[in-house]
Amino acid sequence: PTQSLGLLLNSLLSLPEGLSPGLLPKEKNPQYWRNQAQETLKTALKLQQLNTKVAKNIILFLGDGMGVSTVTAARILKGQLQNMKGEESLLEMDKFPYVALSKTYNTNAQVPDSAGTATAYLCGVKANEGTVGVSAAVTRAQCNTTAGNEVTSILKWAKEAGKSVGIVTTTRVNHATPSAAYAHSANRDWYSDNEMPPEAIQQGCKDIAQQLFDNIPDIEVIMGGGRKYMFPKNTSDVEYQNDDKYRGTRLDGKNLTDVWRDKKPKDKNSRYVWNRSDLLSLNLMEVDFLLGLFEPIDMMYELDRNAQTDPSLTEMVQVAIKILQRNPRGFFLLVEGGRIDHGHHEGKAKQALYEAVEMDNAIGKAGDMTSLEDTLTVVTADHSHVFTFGGYTPRGNPIFGLAPMHSDVDKMPFTSILYGNGPGFKIVSLTAVCSLSAAHANYQAQAAVPLHQETHGGEDVAIFAKGPMAHLLHGVHEQNYIPHVMAYAACIGQNTDHCSSGAQHSTGGSVVPEIIALRLLAFIYDPWNWGEAL
Repeated sequence: PTQSLGLLLNSLLSLPEGLSPGLLPKEKNPQYWRNQAQETLKTALKLQQLNTKVAKNIILFLGDGMGVSTVTAARILKGQLQNMKGEESLLEMDKFPYVALSKTYNTNAQVPDSAGTATAYLCGVKANEGTVGVSAAVTRAQCNTTAGNEVTSILKWAKEAGKSVGIVTTTRVNHATPSAAYAHSANRDWYSDNEMPPEAIQQGCKDIAQQLFDNIPDIEVIMGGGRKYMFPKNTSDVEYQNDDKYRGTRLDGKNLTDVWRDKKPKDKNSRYVWNRSDLLSLNLMEVDFLLGLFEPIDMMYELDRNAQTDPSLTEMVQVAIKILQRNPRGFFLLVEGGRIDHGHHEGKAKQALYEAVEMDNAIGKAGDMTSLEDTLTVVTADHSHVFTFGGYTPRGNPIFGLAPMHSDVDKMPFTSILYGNGPGFKIVSLTAVCSLSAAHANYQAQAAVPLHQETHGGEDVAIFAKGPMAHLLHGVHEQNYIPHVMAYAACIGQNTDHCSSGAQHSTGGSVVPEIIALRLLAFIYDPWNWGEAL
């Protein structure tokens, strides 16, 4: 009886309205699948006409911790939120024509962290875990190993080429992912000087928040969280004035929002905002530089977000693109769905997957605002997590629901979603694991190994690409390959020889080298008639 009750709750309480398990009627007809495959084949054949134009714009979407299992589960969730069964639905990133795999290891770690990986996919070199914007010659937390080992990012390459640049994140703007775009630090945790050891400051190292405004002072758009690291120690936060944990942290007494504003040319319009209403009320045609810091630390999870005070990731992306695309030379934009990672670390799969769905919404918005002809868009992850889902669930099973059977060992129910390790290890009673609890936003999915925080996973992650030169992302790549492709496509950075002619790339690729190669082959196989053959 208890097992039947659990299964009944699973089916009744967790399925979207109007859904029932099992096949869709059209799927019973073999011709449906044949037609679907033929349409996919037609699309694939069209990809033989390569887009080799110059990428005027580059957008990099980084889902922090968004492994392949997270992508799959987010796809099902997004479909079920639209009253579909879920498995047959498509994420925006699923529609990208080119997909590759990225090897995510750090130079000193089989299972990586978000700092060393960010250095790889932004700066083009692999690095040690815990370090940002520096080579593998730098030892974590040792300031005196930094000098001379700094590496620059594609954001800086784009800026030097005259493009506008932006950073949008749901974490702190000085967190691991965004900081590799502008900072050089032996320790990803040096958010402000308050988190630095005295010897590091004495040796001349700067905190990451300071570097945000010093190293590349003319970044057009910066949006995310991280207010507390910008203000003098014990300064009350503008939004949470009575909460001590959100007070300013800086020991040097600086107000970095003022420093940011003072560095801007007097003839330019600079705006600092800290809430959604101020952001959305801006006349973006008159904003040259935008700094938006919407939370003291990281931004709220999408499921918990106060829609009155905090913008969504999609809204921030829309604002960023509107400002950046005013530059006739184009732009580079880094967008991080950073709290996918945090949800997984806490064992809260629902939080993580809703973050992934929101990032996919932002990808769709960016696609609506740009063109495949001149915008290279890349979606990838820095690393995976020990997150999975299984249990022989039937078609259309709620992604946060229970497996259709109890364990044949301890006779207990279990959720489809599971973690290899993490805080969900606790042994729970029968009544605790049911659809009502598992569907809660902060439910911690069951984990095999007890840990206070779930860990990253070491497997490859996906790279999705569309737009100019997107076909260069194919097969299995080292993670540091990614920015080299983006730079090549945009004719910035070190690979610009192919851009020296006035026409640069041409649609359909370079014809002359192909003809020469064909003639050489024809000569080898038939030296007497090679001219007629071509």
